[in-house]
Parts: sequence; structure tokens; C-alpha cells
Amino acid sequence: MKIVHFADLHLDSPFAWCEATGDVARRRREALRETLIAVVRLTRESGADALFCGGDLYEHDRVTLDTGEFLRQQFASLDPVPVYIAPGNHDWHGPGSLYATEWSHNVHIFRDATLQPTHLAPGITLWGGAHCAPANTDNFLGGGFRVEGPGVHVALFHGAEQSWLAAQGEGKAPHAPFETAEIQAAGFHHAFLGHYHRPADGEHHTYPGNPDPLQFGEDGMRGPVVATVAADGTLERERHVVAVTQVHELALNVTGFTSRQQIRDALREEAEGLAGLARLTVSGDLEPSLDLQEDTIREQLLETFEAVRIRKSGLHLAYDLEEIGEEPTVRGQFVRDVLGAELPEDERRRVLRMGLRALDGRDDLEVL
Repeated sequence: MKIVHFADLHLDSPFAWCEATGDVARRRREALRETLIAVVRLTRESGADALFCGGDLYEHDRVTLDTGEFLRQQFASLDPVPVYIAPGNHDWHGPGSLYATEWSHNVHIFRDATLQPTHLAPGITLWGGAHCAPANTDNFLGGGFRVEGPGVHVALFHGAEQSWLAAQGEGKAPHAPFETAEIQAAGFHHAFLGHYHRPADGEHHTYPGNPDPLQFGEDGMRGPVVATVAADGTLERERHVVAVTQVHELALNVTGFTSRQQIRDALREEAEGLAGLARLTVSGDLEPSLDLQEDTIREQLLETFEAVRIRKSGLHLAYDLEEIGEEPTVRGQFVRDVLGAELPEDERRRVLRMGLRALDGRDDLEVL
């Protein structure tokens, strides 16, 4: 049996992570819809027998009626291919959710907080469960859960495999946490999962990852997985990339730059041939005489990209603090006072940067 599995699309996401607003954010939300259309197309063109969604299909608090109609139309277009959805913590099932509305007969939405079985194919049973609240969903495999009946058993749910949690980065909450060993202990041959945006192919579980970018710094081949389940429960997987949104990481090292034109030339070279969303990391030793204002950089990059985020990492003003601190001047006393103050290192650098530029007669004190 052939299955297309995806998760974590997050339709109607606000795109605050890339600082997109207005029409730009709207176009990015439209791109998420185009990504779902690509998933549906893949399901059709690959000859899949079913489409699985492991949750976080949309944002419960932001989803629109139009998005609901879009989803119903897309999934209905696959009929008679069945679509199975296991709601997650962002698209949790409840009386006011899209999942409580009417869907085409080929769409099966799991609505219980415990795993429930449904016939998938001859000799194959699918068990699925739903988050019925935005938080505090229990382990679907806990409490001694065990499948019943002969044949191959596969699971579909939104949950956090514990050993993979640290790899997801800060801020990823362990919703419906479980251990890998619990998959086999419960009698499952494989678990098709959602929640982690970083893809993972375990021996007995699959996280497809988010199919369209949801933050900067994402890595791994993420997107829908075409999985073929054999009669003995073994699995073959093939990953596909269907992302519509382009996200780029740019770098600007200002060490040695003495004019604004050098910055403009470096940014032009970094952005050449690119489009979409960009995050620029600025680093290096900044000459005190050099203008490096965020608004100016952003304005140039927005000539190429739809949205831009700028951050600094290891950026320092190229002042010789030791030499200045020996000066019998107001500037020297300022440096001595700041270096002697009990300040966090980041705060000390910021105060020195702003103070020295002010004493130099500069008005661009909030330089990156």
C-alpha cells in the first residue's frame, strides 16, 4: 500500500517570524495553500492509496472560513482516495474547529483523544488520535495501550518523541510525549507523526517535517513522504520537496569596510539571483567612522526580497578601548567608568558603542 504523509503546514500562519506584514504576509499565506495543492497533486500523481496528515494543518486561532472551504475542496478533489487527519495542538479538534464541520465522505478525521482503529486496506489497520485541546494532551501510547487484531498496524498522531526533542531547538513543547520503544511495545509496525518540523526517519516512525518554511535556519529534507507499506509491515520511504516559499540566510562581515558603498556592494553580491524571504547576519569589526544603520540595509534588501530580518552576531566597533581608556579626556573617563561597572557583557558593549559614537558627534547611535 502506498501512502503520502505530511504534517505541520500551519495554514493561516501570521509569518511574524520573518517580520512580514500586510500584503507580504498575505502572499506567504497564499504560498502555504499552494504547498498543499502540491501535496494533493503528489498524492494523485504518485498513485497513492491514501493521504495522511499528522496535524497542525492550520492555526486554530487564526483560521478563516475561506481556508476551511479551500481545505474541503482540495481533499474532496482526491475522492475516492481517502484522507486521514489526526489533529494536533495547533489545529486541535473541538466544537468550534473546522473539523467539526461537514467534509466530503473520503475525509476521515480522528476526533478522540485516544487512538481509534479504522480499516485502511486488506490486512492493514490504521489507528489515529486527536488533540482535543491546545495543550496537555497525554501520551497516545501510554497506559499500557496495545493494538488488537491480526495483520499490520500503523499509527497516525501528533506527538513528541522524547529522544528527538532536544534536536528541535528551544521553544518546542513536548505535546503528547512518548518514547520510541513504545511504538513497538504497543504493537505498531510504524507510526506516521506530526509536531516536529525537523524531519526524521526512524526505523519505526516518520516525521515528514513542515512542507513549507516556517522559520529561518531550518535544515533537512522536509516535505511529504511517499511511503510504501509491505504486507509484513516493512516500509520504504521517498521524500519530496514541494515548498513554494524560498528562505535564504545571508551574511555580511564588515571587517575592513570603510565606506557605505562597500556594504552596498557586498549586500548586492549576497542577494544576486535570489528571491523570497531573507535573514541577514551582520558580524565583524565595524570601523567607528562607518555608517551601518539597519533601516538603510533593510531598504536595500527589500529591493530584492519580500521580507527581511536582520540580526547581529559577533559585531563589534573597532575602537581600541585600552588606548582610549588611558586618555585624560571625557572619552577616556567614560570608557573607564563603563568597563568598571557591573554590567552584562552585551549591555556593556551597547553602552560603549552608543556612548563613544555620541562623543564622536554621531547621531546614528543605534547602529546595529
